[in-house]
Amino acid sequence: MMMKSPSVVRTMVVVAMLVLGPGVSMSGHAQAAASNYNLPDFTDLVEKASPAVVNIRTTERVRARGNGTPDDDEMAEFFRRFFGVPMPGQPTPPGGGNTPRRGQPPQGEEQNRGVGSGFIISQDGYVMTNAHVVADAETIYVTLPDKREFKAKLIGSDKRTDVALIKLEATGLPRLTLGDSDKIRPGEWVLAIGSPFGLDNSVTAGIVSAKGRDTGDYLPFIQTDVAVNPGNSGGPLINLRGEVIGINSQIYSRSGGYMGISFAIPIDEAMRVVEQLKTSGKVTRGRIAVAIGDVTKEVADSLGLGRARGALVGSVEPGGPAEKAGIEAGDIILKFNGRDIEKASDLPRMVGDTKPGTRVPLQFWRKGQTRDVTITVAELEPDSAKTARAKGGDKRGGDDGATPAPKPNALGLVVNDIPEARLKEMKVKSGVEVETADGPALRAGIRPGDVILRLGDTDVTGARQFNDMVKSLDKSRIVAIFVRRGDATQVLTLRPNGQAR
Repeated sequence: MMMKSPSVVRTMVVVAMLVLGPGVSMSGHAQAAASNYNLPDFTDLVEKASPAVVNIRTTERVRARGNGTPDDDEMAEFFRRFFGVPMPGQPTPPGGGNTPRRGQPPQGEEQNRGVGSGFIISQDGYVMTNAHVVADAETIYVTLPDKREFKAKLIGSDKRTDVALIKLEATGLPRLTLGDSDKIRPGEWVLAIGSPFGLDNSVTAGIVSAKGRDTGDYLPFIQTDVAVNPGNSGGPLINLRGEVIGINSQIYSRSGGYMGISFAIPIDEAMRVVEQLKTSGKVTRGRIAVAIGDVTKEVADSLGLGRARGALVGSVEPGGPAEKAGIEAGDIILKFNGRDIEKASDLPRMVGDTKPGTRVPLQFWRKGQTRDVTITVAELEPDSAKTARAKGGDKRGGDDGATPAPKPNALGLVVNDIPEARLKEMKVKSGVEVETADGPALRAGIRPGDVILRLGDTDVTGARQFNDMVKSLDKSRIVAIFVRRGDATQVLTLRPNGQAR
């Protein structure tokens, strides 16, 4: 910490006196604050919880490295010890660089990889942490606050939720009590215990800033202002009752350090994952094979939905459960297994928590009315991401030059009919292809080559029919237009008078 000059210190004292007023000492002000506010005392809580919070150190096999200077070696050691990560931008000389650095083991031997945190959830040695803390580790070492060290076994990890379960061969261990993350409220006090920058059993406190933050498909995170830094990952977030309500997992940072926003995995969500890891070593999730997006207020208004809710289907995987159930691009899924879907991110969590093979009811909105179907949930491939197919080079019909170029309609569009063979190839029933886009259509994001499937609640069957519908539009009202691009369908809203939304 940088020392302040005497003049700066004197200035600070003067400012403090001016703020407090004459005759009021700083100690007196502190006592008044203490009497006015019932601030929590964490000492007993920390004393009880700390023995079950562990330091996790992992190792990896040394791979080929470049020759480094002493300064490089010292800087790399600094990054490894205090941040738990390799030094960024580390150069590698031509030829791969097989010479070990000073102070490092020869290639093929183990070396320290990183430091994180965890906490014991059972007296027989089960420990929860983050998946990224133990990912690709050769060996996992767990150190308790009483300095006992164990070599841990990885039971299983789930990258999608960033939860991992490891096991120590021990009994009679201290453990933490698990709470109910659904009952937390923004503004309540919480504290974190962990090993930031390798400093074991560091305690920081703050409040819950928000709950249900969507930063991933399968997790509504708890946001806090608790100071969390590299090395805190995997440690517990604890309420004033001493119960674990979350696993510290992520921070928002522009510098790599704490900036007032941190995220924790709700313990209820984490335990659902842990139970599967304990049973089978992996997590099985359901899928219905759709790509979805949020429903905006403009889209909801234009489709008569009343309010913005549900999950907008952008594309449907051929042969998947949704296609078999009759779901189409442009539908808005409102309920899954009897549960309302308020925002798009609700659907993957509901589907993911459903056992593959289960038949569940599903309700969706299409053309001004709700429809109900039954869908059979399939299994999501473990830790695999669906790769979107990009179909390029579509052939477009040419102009034979016998007629003049058509003028754009009131939406700024010139469209063409699509041959039946190509409609079958695209797996759509009908539509028109955009030749040129200008005015409101261009501002709304429509591009040449897009395929227009619906205008409002009416399917587009041909260029003439589409243009006739555009002519009859009320220029004062927003209209929804369903646009297919590649394998995805999006809903855009615009007004014929040129105001795109």
